[in-house]
Amino acid sequence: MRSEKSYFRYRIEFSKTSALRFTSHLDTLRAWERTFRRAELPLVYTQGFNPRPRINLSAALPLGYTSECELIDIWLMEENQSNVLLERIRAVLPPGLDVREVAQIDEQAPKLQQIIQAAEYYVLLDPFPSEENLKKQITQLLESTKILRERRGKTYDLRPRIEALEVRSCNGIPSLRMRLATKEGFVGRPEEVLLALGLDPTLARIHRSSLFLQNPLN
Repeated sequence: MRSEKSYFRYRIEFSKTSALRFTSHLDTLRAWERTFRRAELPLVYTQGFNPRPRINLSAALPLGYTSECELIDIWLMEENQSNVLLERIRAVLPPGLDVREVAQIDEQAPKLQQIIQAAEYYVLLDPFPSEENLKKQITQLLESTKILRERRGKTYDLRPRIEALEVRSCNGIPSLRMRLATKEGFVGRPEEVLLALGLDPTLARIHRSSLFLQNPLN
């Protein structure tokens, strides 16, 4: 039998489309809070002077990026069927958000930030550089023992954060596929990879296609 203080936790997979690509991580969280209230979900709130809905949003998506694999966990006072929650949330979603799946998970499972291991990105460049030259640059980059970059005044090694890097076709359009480490305190950033390749990140459209989790639903 569940105790009176037990709650029900659900993981929502969603897309963030072009309509919200310049919406910050914090504003995306606020958009979700409004959505859950419109859906009249029995949210669990934190304790203290400023109670907030108990929500856990996955690794921050930088401004300008789109995604098809974002995750958010919510805790509810009452148990609901996942398909019912899916329809209630979809009915009140703002433009730019699209729910792909809802699943109930263990209430005591680790936070999303603790189990995210890596992320996959597709990068479209306009104009796209010579594929032959770009493949050579990628080979040289991956053969490097170190790729020293500077962020916020500190030097770090980008190389161990790059798990995969190649030229791929995305819907028939040439693109870069990157799989980068996305752990707490150890994150590979697509714009840093582009700079290391001698490419201009301001000419790129970056789309997150997958998040890789350790024990995703435990």
